[in-house]
Amino acid sequence: MTEQFNAVMVEQVGDRAEAQLRRLQLSDLPDGEVLVRVSHSSVNYKDALLLAGNRNKVARSLPIVPGIDLAGSVVSSTSDRWSPGDQVMANGWGLGERHWGGLSEYQRIPASWLQPIPEAFTARQAMAIGTAGYTAALCVLDLETRGGLERGDRVLVTGATGGVGSVSVALLAAAGYRVVASTGSHESHAYLKQLGAEEVLDRSELAEEGRPLQKESWQGAVDTVGGVTLANVLARTAYGRAVTACGLAGGIQLPGTVLPHIIRGVALLGVDSVMAPMPLRQAAWERLARDLDPRIVDAVSRTEPLERAVEVGQELLSGTVTGRIVISVSEEEH
Repeated sequence: MTEQFNAVMVEQVGDRAEAQLRRLQLSDLPDGEVLVRVSHSSVNYKDALLLAGNRNKVARSLPIVPGIDLAGSVVSSTSDRWSPGDQVMANGWGLGERHWGGLSEYQRIPASWLQPIPEAFTARQAMAIGTAGYTAALCVLDLETRGGLERGDRVLVTGATGGVGSVSVALLAAAGYRVVASTGSHESHAYLKQLGAEEVLDRSELAEEGRPLQKESWQGAVDTVGGVTLANVLARTAYGRAVTACGLAGGIQLPGTVLPHIIRGVALLGVDSVMAPMPLRQAAWERLARDLDPRIVDAVSRTEPLERAVEVGQELLSGTVTGRIVISVSEEEH
């Protein structure tokens, strides 16, 4: 086994946090029952913030390795759940926030955080889906089980070109729903239609404060934006239906009223993927394996080496990224 390996480490440098590629040893890794040789990870919004040095919004302490997703093979395990050679993945659980994450060629984590990589996907594809795609699946499942969606219903997805939005569009379209994709990117219309969107709505239509109750326009929605956008989405949701909320790109405030809820019976369903219990995770990944075409996963993602993780984070924060960026972590995977 290697004595040293590469990892992206965020450390305190003077009065600021700074991300750099470091050489580590296995003895540097945190506690955990399972040692994983990480083949792939990804860069999510939280990772990008941490890579840019915004540790106060993400990490509980420094130094830390970012990466809220990881996939790879088990090297050793003190738990009877996992054996050397098992192909595994982990999403959320505080990886890259409270516990060192996936941007490291080796990582040691608790056995209970791991899941087998679905047979439908490679390790790379599992990370192209990652926490973003698994969150999308949770949102879709919630709309169906608690929001009463029926085949042919019109469903809105905000922030549709992002990681959660892209997978939400694809999953909803595959299930027979009529998808309205909201985006501010005029160049992404063909991309969204490729994913299965029936209609593309300019995000400006939802970005300005509107009336407390507006015309009923859809029977459900996946909102990744929050803020004024979410208030307008709720105001336009049909009677007795639901909106799932999982993002805050447009702010943490909800400047709306109770009218959609008490007059139309619209439900606002919050979706958390970080600490979701394993049965929900398994159901989400089963849905992804069933309905998400691996060819779409490949088409909406690209791969970058570990050495470019910091630059990838900057690109993500700039708002110019469409789809998902996978990080090829282990040297032999480049």
